[in-house]
Amino acid sequence: MSQSKTDSGTLDTRAGAETQIETMGKADPFADFPCRALATDYDGTIATHGAVGDSTRAALRRFRATGRRLILVTGRRMADLATVYAHFTDFDVIVAENGAVLYWPEKKEEQPLAEPPPHEFIQLLVKADVRPIERGAVIVATFEPYDHGVLNAIKTLGLELQVIFNKGAVMVLPTGINKATGLKQALKALGIAPEEVAAVGDAENDHALLDFCGLSAAVDNALPALKEHAKCVLSAGHGQGVEELIHRILSAAAADTK
Repeated sequence: MSQSKTDSGTLDTRAGAETQIETMGKADPFADFPCRALATDYDGTIATHGAVGDSTRAALRRFRATGRRLILVTGRRMADLATVYAHFTDFDVIVAENGAVLYWPEKKEEQPLAEPPPHEFIQLLVKADVRPIERGAVIVATFEPYDHGVLNAIKTLGLELQVIFNKGAVMVLPTGINKATGLKQALKALGIAPEEVAAVGDAENDHALLDFCGLSAAVDNALPALKEHAKCVLSAGHGQGVEELIHRILSAAAADTK
């Protein structure tokens, strides 16, 4: 087991903890942070190639066992998420479809937060030979290079829709919908302020999420633009980076009680 000093001076004994977490030249963002919830992205953040490791899942459970809330914020549709991670009850709430849907695991209740695009839009995509076309409760998604067909369909019908790009994926949502707006609705229901939430992600569609929360973190494999945007950059990628984040949050909270 490796040992290293964190930037707060405490000894980190977790396996693989070889590098300090970067805080982008700022004061320690974990000091005096009143964390009541963690909002985490799925793909590229807690998951590697769609799968969540056992140690990462254990860390998520450890975080939630403290009484804090755990929120998954993902661009995936719920049916799609179920094919790679069926443990929905690990989370208090899931913000799916890039902010367009809330799913409450205990109640098994799906709550759309907007209307889906009209059927005429789908018909134009089919006519333009856009494929695949993935439809959720609200979101319509495909992949590059079919964004041109998507944009033409939006223009032809004069629809108030936005196109969000995420590592080759092309997501179509009502204007104004993003991970932050979906999380805002989830936090309102939970009675938690955004300033009390730590958020972690890796890609283009996580900018709004990180902006919205009190503490923003990027895993080591995150895109450079997101790393520059975050208050801290974790020393490991994917799930191991999230494990680091949880360790730091809980260690800081324990130090504050001494």
